Amino acid sequence: MFNEEMLAGKRVLITGGGTGLGKSIGRRVVELGGELLICGRRLEVLEQATAEFDALGRKKTRALACDIRIPEAVTQMMDAAWADGPVDIVINNAAGTMLAQTETLSARAVDAVLQVSLHGAMYVSLEAGKRWIAAERPGTLMYTLAGGAEDGRPFMVPLTVAKGGLITLLRSLAVEWGRKKIRTVGVAPGNFPTPGASAKLQTGRAGDPAQEIPLGRVGEHGELADLYAFLMSDLASFITGEVITIDGGKGLRTNGVDDLFQWSPQQWDALRPKK
Repeated sequence: MFNEEMLAGKRVLITGGGTGLGKSIGRRVVELGGELLICGRRLEVLEQATAEFDALGRKKTRALACDIRIPEAVTQMMDAAWADGPVDIVINNAAGTMLAQTETLSARAVDAVLQVSLHGAMYVSLEAGKRWIAAERPGTLMYTLAGGAEDGRPFMVPLTVAKGGLITLLRSLAVEWGRKKIRTVGVAPGNFPTPGASAKLQTGRAGDPAQEIPLGRVGEHGELADLYAFLMSDLASFITGEVITIDGGKGLRTNGVDDLFQWSPQQWDALRPKK
């Protein structure tokens, strides 16, 4: 099923594609013959990832600097992405998150998460959708979600609000845009360690996160990337409006934050950004 031409002929845009899960997904796109475009705020990070992808000897990857929190910047980025031909698949992967006691959050902290994780993803989705519809072309919108997006998650409220909103978005668009040949699919990953997320979500926490997972281990990036590859391929052309969880069964056992109810004020203070 996974051969080096599985995604041949498909142009794929990934937001937040220069690091973490987005980078792993992008690598798989290139390995399977797709043409990759990655966007993010830091051009130097994107260019480093692009160089790594190009070293694979497949189609060249294009880096597009963009702050998806700004609608006008998204429009310009999408114009640039479409300049060399239509994009077929858009993966809304960029996100911000934090661990915090909800009553301590400032409006600025809330907005820092919502602007990227919800507003930015919606801006990108609208820009892609209007182009596909105007050209009468099919397209696929994908969303990287998170555990707790459907039933809530203590101490991660802005992120779960954002990701829950994206679930509503993708399910609504699956119906409204389905007749226009536009698919929407969400993926809810469990523990797939990355330097960025681990620094924000695991700092100060004791114990092995794998102990909470029924399968007894954390996920491997290749497993997640293969799921995305299948869902963006023609093999998944009848799947839309769905959220696929890949977490080793963790969500069936725990919300993953029970230990935080025992934290002292000093532990929470240590987690806060230093001014």
